[in-house]
Amino acid sequence: MEFKRQVATIDMTPASQHWQIADYHAEYRSGHTTPLALTEDRLALAEAGDPALFIRFTTERALQEARHSTRRWAEGQPLGPLDGIPLVWKDLFDMAGTPTTAASAWLADAPPAIADAAAVASLCRAGAVSLGKVNLSEFAFSGLGLNPHFGTPQHPLSPGLSRTPGGSSSGSAAAVSGGLVAVGMGTDTGGSLRVPAAFQGLVGFQPSVARYDQRGVYPLSRSLDTIGPIAHSVRDCITVDAALRGRAGWGDDSLAALPLAQLHLLVPANVVLDQAEPEVRPRFERAIEGLRAAGARVEIEPVAIFDRILDLSAEHGTLAAAEGYHWHRERVDGPYADRFDRRVLARLQRGRHMTASDLLAIQQARVEWQAAFLVQLGKRVLLMPTVVHVAPECAALEADDELFHRINLRTLRNTMLGNFLGLCGMSLPMGLGRDGLPLGALLQCPPHQDEVLLSAALTVEAVLNRPSKGS
Repeated sequence: MEFKRQVATIDMTPASQHWQIADYHAEYRSGHTTPLALTEDRLALAEAGDPALFIRFTTERALQEARHSTRRWAEGQPLGPLDGIPLVWKDLFDMAGTPTTAASAWLADAPPAIADAAAVASLCRAGAVSLGKVNLSEFAFSGLGLNPHFGTPQHPLSPGLSRTPGGSSSGSAAAVSGGLVAVGMGTDTGGSLRVPAAFQGLVGFQPSVARYDQRGVYPLSRSLDTIGPIAHSVRDCITVDAALRGRAGWGDDSLAALPLAQLHLLVPANVVLDQAEPEVRPRFERAIEGLRAAGARVEIEPVAIFDRILDLSAEHGTLAAAEGYHWHRERVDGPYADRFDRRVLARLQRGRHMTASDLLAIQQARVEWQAAFLVQLGKRVLLMPTVVHVAPECAALEADDELFHRINLRTLRNTMLGNFLGLCGMSLPMGLGRDGLPLGALLQCPPHQDEVLLSAALTVEAVLNRPSKGS
């Protein structure tokens, strides 16, 4: 297979760049367009656009799905809110008849999948239109999104490949922020949905582990992996969440916003703003003050367990490294290890050097600290910056592996704390930082309290979207 390489890109951004699912409904109901016409348009834009965005188009499938959806809309009988809605899949999800490459040279010639992943089948039954499979960090093991095999997707808000799109769900976010689709489906092990969402001014929902059926999704860490959507709004993520849980009809995504008087937030006083770029702290403080002024209760206090998690990782390694190495050990230890992205290989090799004692120390601490943290959190919702910097420049990271690993660790620091503690989380746009690039605010709740998280996110999103001085 001939790999796609980074080349000059063509502007692919349509006028409907910020369309949410309800906007597609309005267009279909008014007759201004149909799912088929829109799908043909988006496929043409995608094929003329960034060559590093899609690993594979599913053109015939998309057109067939769009034809069926067009007929249902014409008959006044759409299946539900996802009927005719364009989306893409991170190339970790099996789609019948297409290979699953995980954006790796190792799987570039993989045989076609026999069946759809469970999540793909769920959204297909809901009427969604799948344009294709998009790029990612190789084997989903990086928070920055660089890929030497298939190219690095451009950051649509910083064209010319000058900024990283965020990872590992780089293509899923770029397809949404570039205006091609309403939803980009991805995965999250240490921040891979929330980081690219934050870098690109989007909403990224990392649900609790096992909230959805993950059969047919290529793994990195079975203990940490989740799947979820990136979209323009919390409401759109709620719509996808409903469909993934088999509730795809009209009215099944009607979760209400949490009343502001009931919104009780915990802001950590330690770790989460360490090494922050100068614009991040004042932007985050304005978000806090805006929430307080709107009626939310915000408490700031140290979370000592965060420091302990970082110390534990520095001493013993991480679950993702251990489980990632276990999954790929024959490749890592074999004669062709140089087929890996060298930066991914370096991270997997750290798992090779971990001992059984290291793994036990991590697992035992995780159980104890999860329980202790939930006692401290109580009924509050955790709030922090998603990432403490805007999307960094690609060129410097490509040229300096030590810099890459240092920035990658900083990029994932805040989000991976939640993965370690088993939390569900959502990144929301939090205004702009350096060079006018987006920043994100991260909300997190205890495991399996996803409805609480989604209700709180609706409330916080509305406050953060209000115009304010200095925004």
